[in-house]
Amino acid sequence: MPKLSRESLLTLEAYAKARKDFRAQVIAHKKHRTVHLGEHVTLLFEDELTMRYQVQEMLRAEKIFEEAAIQEEIDAYNPLIPDGRNFKATMMIEYEDERERRAALAKMKGIEDETWIRVEGLPRVYAIADEDLERENDEKTSSVHFLRFELTKEMAEALKYGVGLAMGVDHANYDATLDPIPAPIRAALVKDLA
Repeated sequence: MPKLSRESLLTLEAYAKARKDFRAQVIAHKKHRTVHLGEHVTLLFEDELTMRYQVQEMLRAEKIFEEAAIQEEIDAYNPLIPDGRNFKATMMIEYEDERERRAALAKMKGIEDETWIRVEGLPRVYAIADEDLERENDEKTSSVHFLRFELTKEMAEALKYGVGLAMGVDHANYDATLDPIPAPIRAALVKDLA
């Protein structure tokens, strides 16, 4: 999968003109890269397009136009793009009510490490979480985590062949499984594999 580069980004002026259409394209793209595990956990599987959108929005919001600062953003977001042998996802734990969210996050410590995918007929692959920094403390877990699911060659080949893909969370205080994931999402994720 391609990585972000300076050449793949629009200038602030060009992005201002293209933003509405680009945003609509990314929203449509994310529909087939989003998995809901139960009522409160969502996985958004990232790729070059989702990360390019994040960087463009960051540059716009912060009014970043200096080359060195743009490169810093590229360097920060490139590790979140799959490399052909894995899936990378942003995990969001979502509760509308702040009190309920605070209480849930206190009970869900370690949930990021109990999130898994399973290629049909093969063992589960548990997420490698938050490689950039620790997002949990003594009191609670974060509502956002970054996950990497590392696949074996056999798993990648099986997915390309067409076997099913399941996902879930096996935490003592949150349990959810989606088996199989919907075909359009599975097809989008298989494109991430080399």
